Amino acid sequence: MATANVMDKIVSLAKRRGFVFQSSEIYGGLGSVWDYGPLGVELKRNLKERWWRSMVYERDDIEGIDAAILMHPKVWEASGHVSGFTDPLVDCKQCKNRFRADDPRLKGTPGEPDGQCPVCGTKGNLTAPRMFNLMFKTFMGPVEEVAAVVYLRPETAQGIYVNYLNVLQSSRQRVPFGIAQIGKAFRNEITPGNFTFRTREFEQMEMQFFVKPGEDERWFEEWRAARMQWHVDVGITPSKLRFHPHAPDELAHYAKAAFDIEYEFPFGWHEFEGIHNRTDFDLGRHQVAAVRRGADRQRLGLQRAKASVSGGRSGPSARTRSTIGFAATSGSRSASARTMPSAWRRPNSTSTASPSARSASLPGTR
Repeated sequence: MATANVMDKIVSLAKRRGFVFQSSEIYGGLGSVWDYGPLGVELKRNLKERWWRSMVYERDDIEGIDAAILMHPKVWEASGHVSGFTDPLVDCKQCKNRFRADDPRLKGTPGEPDGQCPVCGTKGNLTAPRMFNLMFKTFMGPVEEVAAVVYLRPETAQGIYVNYLNVLQSSRQRVPFGIAQIGKAFRNEITPGNFTFRTREFEQMEMQFFVKPGEDERWFEEWRAARMQWHVDVGITPSKLRFHPHAPDELAHYAKAAFDIEYEFPFGWHEFEGIHNRTDFDLGRHQVAAVRRGADRQRLGLQRAKASVSGGRSGPSARTRSTIGFAATSGSRSASARTMPSAWRRPNSTSTASPSARSASLPGTR
């Protein structure tokens, strides 16, 4: 009850001060979707600009892109999201509420006589868990048919992966290097969280950092430490932060290892930022899937890009790159310099922050 009162006060204050409003409020609101008011939009803009300056302008080894929200549906099939981006769903046949099967409020075993609904309190009315895909589906074009299905992207990372070679060639970067993006993502959450914490429409600030095979664990540890230090450097109380390592049964389908930076909210410890070692899962899957669809291998370029990384094998099944996916990164700047017209050059940084604090990032609230 005390936590609920605190959250009610926070929501009320945020509305009165012009930070956050309930979306479509005059029609009763839309569940877990929020609008940012005059002060809220400025706060978001400041955070995004600070993140972009530290991640892109203050580094020579990270490039920025802005990929489209709508992508070819085969992208999500290749990435595993169509088949694997799911949550276990449980329904209450009595009150019609829906829950994640791992909701701590559930008592007993869903689908069994002892399964108890946390809302209406009845027993034996919970369905057995079934898998529910979290991607929003829509149709492109005037006809609603299977061939016209597209998805609202559930993450910004895939736009980075499918543009990997485009960025590598146009920017003249060399591995290790990163690609950063800020943009909207959408997830059809079964049970959204508190206030703006876990929403169905949110903004991600994400960077994928590409490294040579065999160097992924070293980079992963470096960025993991740097990301925690950055949050401390921007003024967050250290005692309010902690790492949560993902157990094998918690890992996403693409991850070799993962850590969450958790923050102690009024409603408990929850994810604040994620650092994942995605290996070469995504780039490898896209190479195989695109070649199967008849894409010209030279035009596709992934196998040529692999050769440029390792100087080794170039067959479609060759796995010669490791990829570390981060919500953000930090570290020393690359010594490389590029020549370009002055109008194209990045703004000079006026920051005096230490190298470990130069990567400013706050995760998209979800």
